[in-house]
Parts: sequence; structure tokens; C-alpha cells
Amino acid sequence: MSSTALELLRLLAQDAPADRIEEQARALTAADPDTGAVARELALRVRAGIDAHRRREAELSALVDIARDLASLPEPSGVLDAIVRRARTLIGTDVAYLTLADAERGDTYMRATAGSVSARFQALRLPQGAGLGGLVAQTRRPYWTADYPGDERYAHTAEIDAAVDEEGLVAICGTPLVVDGEFVGVLFAANRTRRPFDRGEVALLGSLAALAAVSLVQARRAAETADALAALSAAHAGIEEAAAAHDRFAGVVLSGGGVDDIAAALGELLGCWVAVLDVDDHRLAAHGPAPDTEALAGAEAVRRSAESGRLAESDGMWAVAVRAAGQRLGTLVLGGRPVLDSGQGRTVERAAMVTALVLLFRLREAEADQRVLTDLLADLLARSAGELDGTLVERGRLLGLRLQTPHVVAVCRGRRRGLQLAAATAGDGRGLAGEHDGEIVAVVPGRDPSAVATGLARRLGDDGAPVTVGATGPVLPAAGLRDAHADARRTADALSAMGMAAGSARDLGFAGLVRGGPADVDGYLERVLGPVLDYDTRRGSDLLGTLEAYFAAGSSPRRAAGELHVHVNTVAQRLERVASLLGEDWQSPDRALEIQLALRLRRLRGT
Repeated sequence: MSSTALELLRLLAQDAPADRIEEQARALTAADPDTGAVARELALRVRAGIDAHRRREAELSALVDIARDLASLPEPSGVLDAIVRRARTLIGTDVAYLTLADAERGDTYMRATAGSVSARFQALRLPQGAGLGGLVAQTRRPYWTADYPGDERYAHTAEIDAAVDEEGLVAICGTPLVVDGEFVGVLFAANRTRRPFDRGEVALLGSLAALAAVSLVQARRAAETADALAALSAAHAGIEEAAAAHDRFAGVVLSGGGVDDIAAALGELLGCWVAVLDVDDHRLAAHGPAPDTEALAGAEAVRRSAESGRLAESDGMWAVAVRAAGQRLGTLVLGGRPVLDSGQGRTVERAAMVTALVLLFRLREAEADQRVLTDLLADLLARSAGELDGTLVERGRLLGLRLQTPHVVAVCRGRRRGLQLAAATAGDGRGLAGEHDGEIVAVVPGRDPSAVATGLARRLGDDGAPVTVGATGPVLPAAGLRDAHADARRTADALSAMGMAAGSARDLGFAGLVRGGPADVDGYLERVLGPVLDYDTRRGSDLLGTLEAYFAAGSSPRRAAGELHVHVNTVAQRLERVASLLGEDWQSPDRALEIQLALRLRRLRGT
């Protein structure tokens, strides 16, 4: 049986397919039904986790490839055809198609298809609210169905149903294309047989739609710029400059360059300094002698550009907002030159669009990684403390986490922006953080909850924003975090009530008994008297009784000995044992008060 189990592990290590693993698992089950069944379930779950992780990596890689391809297409028609072809391949459906918004008629019309065979379908128009696509256009939210003809959630019309029937479509998923708050169109993936779309596929189509929307608007603007340049005299120097800028920025994207490469390219083209700020006005990259971050963030040009979304100038400094997928991702700032002509201004705006594309790649990749981490955190928080879960351990290992080592659980409350990222980077970047029930929960490697809470509060409150961090631990995450999370939440409630920024249940002491929710008397007694209780249970001794007599006698060993009818040396020996269990500072005023309160609580409870 051991050799069969070893072979099963070897197959996992060799990345064998699931059917090979299933075959080996059946052999193991035949040899030892009980152990074999467990081994089979764990092996297949590990295999599925590995496959899911690889699938996410492949999807991210595909999105980057798609974005690079789209960035290299100057014509809107080429962009649209590339979008639907890639959507069909990436989602794995029979048909993909894209409709564009018609502002004058208030509907959307079919603009590009891949896999379609029906001329009627290819000429279809979708009124606002009609059909699945019309509902996406009206609400600007994604919708999907495994059986569109029989789905009564959508407003069916004779024209739409006839076209869909002629194309033979059954399952449809549609997601909106939105740029800077402007609705551009709808991207669809559809199948000719019943097929449920899972949320991962919907999110993937949404990511492609975001890239498509940015690329489409970019291509339109590039085409408009090209038309304007073509109308100028061939002798105009701006033509050569714009062409050089286009080639330079396209080369940066296609070679996998980052925002620092874009800043350097723009600075060299225009002979000036360039800086790229993120959405919080922190510097991401710079070229040349750019002012410090504080001066850039407070510049009038940066403020005006953020408000208008266009290129703005003030005091010899130019700024343009970097926007994509309906949100501002940062600001491109430059200066150190006397003036920008119209052609150079378009070059700056072009650089901002390319910067938006690169930052959007990074944002989508970070969001995908965070979804995986959030799923793992939710599974850990849903599990009550118990035996270590090998599946959770393996999932953590694949993400670089060691879930069978001591960790501290912290609940962080305060400003939303940056809170999750800062919490996740605690513990030298080996922490796990995510939103749960409207709060940020951080699981950080360590044994000292007080130190972790203080460190997180200091890190999260750098900008002066109020933050509260309640922590508990240490615990082993793979054994379940539901109880620890509840304790950390109660601690955060108590800290908020007392106006404290950070701490643990041990820091609160007896004050922790008035935390939000039912008083955790058992937990308090365990923290204060746990080592002594365990010692008495194991040895059959009565150190707790000695402690009660000692405090009742005004901390006099002699009077306590008389009360207990033992020699004073016996009391002294017992108190030395107490010191070894509770620490040498057990008689300090704070510790002594906590111990006496705990003893009093035990008497009141009759335990």
C-alpha cells in the first residue's frame, strides 16, 4: 500500500494527467479502502488546484498578448475584428460578436462577428432594453444565460428572436464596453448548445471588454490624429514627430516595457523631464530632473487635468490624466521646456493612452491574483478550528504562503483606499489580506498579536487617516480561522469603543470582557490562568487554591500558609512554580490585578 501511495505522489510531482492519477487512486483504494478514498480525494483536489492556477496564468498571459496585438492595430476595423476573434478563442465559444452604440438612434448595431453564419444576425440592431444585449446596453452591467430562447428574464422581440434562431444561438454572455464613463458597445460570447457561463468566464470576458474599449477608443483617436496629420502639409515637421512618437510608444508596449520606459521615451522625444503619478499621486516613474512628489501632487496643472481629463498647463508644467475602463489610474506630468505645440500635445496624450494601457494590464493582473487570495481567505475564515486541512496547505504553498506555521489574525478598519494592499504586504509580503463582511482581514506570519497590530496600524495610518486594528493569535491558518476572526473582531470593537488604534485581547486584559458581542470569559480565563489550570489538571495539584489564599492573605506567604495549614516553605515553593508558569512579573500590579479578577470570575461561575 505504501508503494502505491508513493506512486500517487510521484504522479502528482510529474504533473501527470487526472486520468492517470484516478487510475492510481483506484489501485490504492483497492489495497486500502479507507486510506485510499481519502488519498484519492486529496490527490484530485490538488490536481484541480494546480490546473486552476495554470488556467488563470494562461488567461492573464493571453490578455497581455491580446493587449499587445490591439495596441499595434491603428485602424478601428482591425481592432474590432481582432477583439471578436480573440474573445471567441479565449472563452471557447462557437460565436463571438460586438455591437457598437449609435447615439443618434439610441440603440446598438452589429459591427463585427467571428463564427457567425447568418446574414440576418450580422445585420441585427438591438434597441435599448430589448433582448440580453439591449439590457446590457441599458444597465451597463454584464448578463448571461445558458438558454436564451427559454429565459423569460429578457424582453424578447420577434426580430431579435428570429435572428438568434437563424444563427442557432442558445447560450449567450454579454458585457459592456465603457471608457471614461462613455458607453461604447457590447461584447458577446455565445454557444449553439446549452452552456452555463461561470463567473470566472464572465470576469475574463469583462477584462477583454475593458481592454477592447480602451483599444477601440485609442484606435479611433489614432485614426482621427492620422486624418488630421494627413490634411497638413507634407513639409510640416509635426508629421515626422508624431510618426516617431507612434513608433516609439508602440515599440515600448510590444516589447513589454513599463511606465518608466514610456516616461523615458516621452522625455527623449520632447527633450524634457517626465513623471508618472499613480491614482494617489505617488510617483511611479520619472525621467530627468523632475520635481519631488509633493510638488508634483500639489501642482495646479495636475489638479486641472484630474478634473477635466484633458491636457492642462500651468506655470510651465503640463499634465494629462491617465484614464482607462472608466477610472483614473494616474497622471502624466512633464516640464522643463518653454512651450508645447499642437503636435507635441497630441504626442503627450498618446503617451498617456499607452501609459493607461500598461497600468490597466497591471491592474487586471493584480485583480486576478487578489481573487485567488480572497477565495483562499474566505475558505480559511469559514472553517472552525480543528485538524490541519492538507488541501488548504497545498493551495497556500502554491501562492507562497505557509499556512501550517503560526500566524496572527487582524481585523483592520478605517479608510478603504490602500488598506488591503498595505495589510497584504505586512510580514515581509508573506501575509494574506482581503475584504470579508465589509472589513479588511489580514493573516500575518508571527506569534505576537500586539506587535502585528501595532505594526499594521502604523503602516496603514501613515497619512494620518484613523485606523483601528484588532488582532489575536497565534493560530495555524490551515486549521481554520473562524474562531480567531471572531475574537479579532471583538477586539477591534473594544478598541474602537475605548478610542485605541491597535492591540490584542491580551493588551485589553479584563477590559476585553466588555468587547462587542457576548463576553468571552473562557478565553479570558485561559489567557490569564491557562498555564496554572493545565498544570493542576495534569499533576492533580492545587496551585489555584494557593494563589487565592495568597491574595486573600494580602500577599503574605506566612498568613497564606496558616490558612492552608501547610508550612510556609511549601507556599513559597508553590509560588515559585506559579512564577515559572505565568512569568516572573506575575506579581506586578497590572498582572496581579488581572489574576485576582480571573480568580474572582472563576469563583462567581462556580468553576
